Formats: sequence, C-alpha cells, structure tokens
Amino acid sequence: MTVTENAPAPALSASPPPLAARARSIGGSPVRDILAVTARPEVINFAGGLPAPELFDAEGIAAAYRDVLAEQPARALQYSTTEGEPSLRAALAARTSVRGLDTDPDDLLVTTGSQQALSLLATALIEPGDTVLVESPCYLAALQAFGFAGARVVAVPGDEDGMDPEALEELVLRERPKLLYTVPTFQNPTGRTLPAARRVAVAEIAGRCGLWIVEDDPYGELRFEGARLPWIAAHEGARDRTVLLGSFSKVMAPGLRLGWLRAPAALRRACAVAKQAADLHTPTVNQLAAARYLADRDLDAHVARVAAAYGARRDAMLAGLADALPAGSAWSRPEGGMFLWARLPDGYDTTALLPEVVRHDVAYVPGAPFHAGEPDRATLRLCFVTQTPDEITRGLGRLGAALREAAPRGA
Repeated sequence: MTVTENAPAPALSASPPPLAARARSIGGSPVRDILAVTARPEVINFAGGLPAPELFDAEGIAAAYRDVLAEQPARALQYSTTEGEPSLRAALAARTSVRGLDTDPDDLLVTTGSQQALSLLATALIEPGDTVLVESPCYLAALQAFGFAGARVVAVPGDEDGMDPEALEELVLRERPKLLYTVPTFQNPTGRTLPAARRVAVAEIAGRCGLWIVEDDPYGELRFEGARLPWIAAHEGARDRTVLLGSFSKVMAPGLRLGWLRAPAALRRACAVAKQAADLHTPTVNQLAAARYLADRDLDAHVARVAAAYGARRDAMLAGLADALPAGSAWSRPEGGMFLWARLPDGYDTTALLPEVVRHDVAYVPGAPFHAGEPDRATLRLCFVTQTPDEITRGLGRLGAALREAAPRGA
C-alpha cells in the first residue's frame, strides 16, 4: 500500500470585514493632530484648549482624594450607579439652583466629561439622516459626535453676536431638525456670547416650532468682565426641551473627566441607558473626590482666581494682535472663556500657512474644521489661557514673523 502525505492547507488570504461606514467617514480631531505635531517644548502653542496647569488646585484636589480613600475606601473603589453618586448630584443641583435654574439631584446624570454627554445625546436622539442645527462656526467635537451618529449637520447663519434668530426660525421650519446645539457663553471657537434677547428668541422658537436645544456651558463661570446672562434652559418656553451640559474640566481639572447633563426625565433616562452600554458609570472615586472638594473648599473663590489670571492673559493677547496679524485682520474680544477668533484678509489660507507658522515655534488652529458648511479659510482660533502674558507676547512675535514671511502675493 502506498502512503502519500496530505497537501498543506492553502493560506487564508481573505481580508477581515471593513470598519463601519460611520468610522470610515468621520476623521479625527484636527486639534489633536496639531497638538501631536506641536508637542515640542519650545513651541508656544495657542492651538490647544488646555487650562493652565499651574492654576489647578492640586493640593485641594489631592486632599479630597486622600480623605475619600481614607474614610470610605470600599465605596470609592466599588461600582456605582449609572446616574452618578448622590452626594455629587446634590452638590451640582445646589450650584445650578443658586445660578437661577431650580434643579433637583434627580434631574442630573453624571457623565465622563461633557463630551460623553454629547455622545449619549446623539445616541438617544439622532437617527441616521436626522438634521441637527449648529452655530457657525461650531465646537469641533460636537460636529464629530453628530457626524458619527449619522446626522445631517446644518449651520445657522449669524454674526459677531452669534446665531441670528430669524435665520434659525427659517431653518427650523424648512429643515425640521431634531435638535439645535449651541455654546451660548464664551463659545468655542469664537469666544462670543449670545445676547440676552437672542437667548429669549431661541427659547421661544424651540417652544413654538418643536425641537430640542442642547445648551453646552463649559466656560460660563470663567467671566472676566460684564454681567452673567441666564441660561437658555432657564427661560420658561424652553424648560421642557433644553438639555444643559456642564463640566469640571475648565474650573477644577480636565483629568477628572467629570461632566453632567440636566435634562427632562424621559430623555435623561434614555441617556442613562446609553451610558450603561458605554461605560456603566463614571469612576466612583473621582465623583466622591469632587463632592468632597465642593464640601470642603470654596470652588467659586478658586474660579475667581483663575478667571482673573485668564483675563490678564486675554489682555496680553489683545494687546499684541495688531502687530502680529496682517493689516485688515479682525478679531473677537471675549468677555470670558478661553478662546479668541481671528480672520485674516482675503487671500490668506490659515490651513496652508500652518506648517510655516509651526516652523517658527508657534501654533494656532485653522478655522476651517469648525465650519459645518462652506469654511472660511482665512479664520483661526487662538487659545490665550495656557501661556503666561510674557509667553503670549513672545508667541505673537513669532506668529507675526511667520505670517509676514508666508504672506500671499499681493497681500
């Protein structure tokens, strides 16, 4: 009998299945990409939206963690409820109520940063093809979240004060959107603040025409001048259809990854279910430490110190822009927050100019990615809080030199 060896099995060559269409169609964050390129310590980086680390109350936060871990370690290191730790929700409800919006702890859902709140809302509200209205320009990560959910994102026309209510109502009637997303106070990227009369108009339009408002307020406590304006959520016509987002990232520390949303009951429950699928709950120890900090420390006094420092840094940037930017440029003058928006004269493309600017050891974020519609390529965003006033002055000197060398012909 003849024995033959079995032939070797053919090698498998089939490719794995492709990524989901939404993952293939949505790019990464240009801001994150720029930060990776500009990570060299010699670069004066106006690109990131990073709070000043030297202003963190590291001692106070560390003490809160020590106390929590010493006094209730089993609870701090254990699973928690999806909705959030009761002590933190109670403290947040009290802070919100004092600021003019009566809030019960059960009105709140604690999230892993306010960015997660956007993702949860997109999951709970948006079907592929739904229309979402946004400001022009708009917070970049919101565009990512809505795009990832398959939304059709439409920009509301506006001016230096923000959205035009008449244009908003026309779009609502024509497009029948699911929601409007807005950062009405010290907006990212422009730094502008929606005036009180327009807030009233937006609330009335939402009530009259029927849509959700997502009001994102990560910067509102960082006011340098002027009077605080009521939230859109506080206006009667919008109370039952406005989701208010908040965060400790800009007033305490972003590494805590603590945010929250205040929403009507049915939507809040839907977001809680979506959060269960995402991460079960926000880390317990972080929540308890934040609640302990709020109980033991004066967060308002800390925020006032941070805002005073940021105001001086804004002033340093404003003082140097006329020399740094080409003649004919224009820029915003924010009353608070972290960002300033500038537009160079026609013919400038801030995306194309960025590599030359980075070679001068300074960086900004081009304005084009912040637009849901046709981008204005002459725009850029500058963050003025991460550097000291002296560093800002040096950085603007570098920016001016780079823009002069790279100026388009005829400029």
